[in-house]
Amino acid sequence: MSGTPSSTWYVDFFTELPNEFWRRAVPPEVTVEEIDFVEERLGLAPRSLVLDVPCGSGRHSLELARRGHRVTGVDLSAEAIGHARRAAAGLDVDFVRADMREIPRDNGFDAVVCLGNSFGYFELDGLREFAAALGGAVRPGGGLVVDFASAAESVLPGYRAEPRTMRTGDITVLATGEYDVAGSRLLSRYRFSRGEEELDVTAIHHVYTVAQIVDLLSGNGFGDIELFGGPDGGPYGIGSGRLLLTARRTS
Repeated sequence: MSGTPSSTWYVDFFTELPNEFWRRAVPPEVTVEEIDFVEERLGLAPRSLVLDVPCGSGRHSLELARRGHRVTGVDLSAEAIGHARRAAAGLDVDFVRADMREIPRDNGFDAVVCLGNSFGYFELDGLREFAAALGGAVRPGGGLVVDFASAAESVLPGYRAEPRTMRTGDITVLATGEYDVAGSRLLSRYRFSRGEEELDVTAIHHVYTVAQIVDLLSGNGFGDIELFGGPDGGPYGIGSGRLLLTARRTS
């Protein structure tokens, strides 16, 4: 398996094989449930202008566009953006290849969604920059949804690193992990296999407390922050598998 990656591991990680695995791994009904949550919790009006960042292969952007919203999806992976553009025929959605910190800061969007556990990709300075970009993207009164499975309150209670094997179609993934105490980060090592093809890659998810996340967002104009443990609207608490945070641009 690959060793510890650089802090910019995400630049080269999301090539065709990992992307195709995750495209297959998430059932369509999961995407529908997540976008139901976004629409209901943010009270999205018809034809809202929505930014999806990072958008990956576009599953959330495409679902939002199918519901009549005007969507911009931003992602750094050329392969993912290419796939999303091919899937978007006839929909009001624009896919842009860019770093997630390079989103427009003209307060032009009715809502921004950051789904799929990408909020922890950056070290603290990078996360501060991303939080500032989010604050600059959303109009006053507009909404934000952050999906984060690496909050300390989720990860640390009862943490155990056990190998997992996952399969979807002809793709098999062996996943192993460890918690880097000194760096407060999760190191996830993956071996993707498809026929004779094999790829070893490592991802980093930086672990932040809920208080840190709330502080970063509050400092960039967001208020009315609420915490949920999933798209069913249940409360977030110690040991919840994921954090779904909603906020409103108040200043």
